[in-house]
Amino acid sequence: MLFTHFSDTLLRLCPQPSQLVLALSGGLDSRVLLHLLGRFIQKYPHYQALAVHVHHGLSPNAEHWLAKCEAWAKQDAVTLHCERVSVQSGSRISLEQAAREARYGALARYVQSQEYLLTAQHADDQLETVLLALKRGSGPAGLAAMPEVKPFANGLHIRPLLDVSRAELQAYAHEHHLDWVDDESNQDRRFDRNFLRLDIVPALTSRWPGLRQAVARSAALCGEQQSLLESLLADKLNQIIAADGSLDLSEVTDGKQGRALVRLWLQHLSLPVPSKAQLEQIWRAVCLAREDANPCVSLNGYDIRRFQSRLYAVRPRPDVTKWRQAITPDTPCALPASLGVITLIRLSDGHLRSPEPDERVWIAFDPSGLSAHPLGRAGRRKLKKLFQEYGVPSWRRRQTPLLFYGDKLAAVAGLFVVEGFEGNECELVWKCDHLH
Repeated sequence: MLFTHFSDTLLRLCPQPSQLVLALSGGLDSRVLLHLLGRFIQKYPHYQALAVHVHHGLSPNAEHWLAKCEAWAKQDAVTLHCERVSVQSGSRISLEQAAREARYGALARYVQSQEYLLTAQHADDQLETVLLALKRGSGPAGLAAMPEVKPFANGLHIRPLLDVSRAELQAYAHEHHLDWVDDESNQDRRFDRNFLRLDIVPALTSRWPGLRQAVARSAALCGEQQSLLESLLADKLNQIIAADGSLDLSEVTDGKQGRALVRLWLQHLSLPVPSKAQLEQIWRAVCLAREDANPCVSLNGYDIRRFQSRLYAVRPRPDVTKWRQAITPDTPCALPASLGVITLIRLSDGHLRSPEPDERVWIAFDPSGLSAHPLGRAGRRKLKKLFQEYGVPSWRRRQTPLLFYGDKLAAVAGLFVVEGFEGNECELVWKCDHLH
């Protein structure tokens, strides 16, 4: 019985009573999961449940789907929240991927510590995922496909139906007189997953009825191998990750180990993991580039760059060299292009003198033609040379805030105070997430 299997799975994966957050699209799979969840919280009232419907606005039927989900959630006594998201694809990201990222981004806001996200992927979905991974030429990590449980947001992501076939879900829906919505895009064979679902998987499972179970076993074995690899490399990864999140390549000479470490590093940063071809490109074009080169590989939403012997994951930002902004002491100033917040704080043990009453205080980013004499160092040098000496990567040099008193450079955020502007009345504090 499906409900017994579902309950046993949830109690095994979620042993401590907590909130269960269901991703409800309104399709067959999530509709069945909603009905099962409603029965579960009736039987185990010490668990709490809510459903979240993510409204992408991509279909003309989106409002109809929302209304249906609201009615079904009410029937099954599960609170429903609707999240409306905007989906934009580009040259580096497909519409499917953009919608998936927007969906999970919205769902993450509902999953707190010790809480669980429930999604309705099943055995047929797992088979399709493995076939897609084979098409891409994936290694063990890709062929491991979808795990039954994994970290998500502040809690865990659970797939309690992963060993249940689509046919079993349909049988349950008919037995309990459930209706559901059909996304018209599911019939579009231009999407690889639909092509597999409509044309390929039925032929394969007709010939080999046990294929779903066999593929599930292979995926689980690949998952175990990948987990073992990650545990063996964990100590090495911790040794070469710097405080700023960059990866020190100076002690990485073996290509196979190097590519594996780069992959794990990106997972550690919670960034989309590149394909095998992209990983090979990163290794050859960036990691093995000349020491004086400025290599870059652009991936989905971030760039991989190298400076000296360190690898960086960098979010591309627009040019801010024309930006200027006057600031007032003790008043935070939001910087452009998600470059954080900067504040000139008055305090008794700072490193800057306080500005004079008639002295204009402002922030800029353009280092062109500027030179400075850093406090405690001998001589004056061009800012370009100083950035090199202080180890600032080339792409950050025009994204580092410069503090001016009047028309004179007084400090470079995070690096130094210029001689002549020293004192103990103020401190320049810059808070910024440089990576991803």
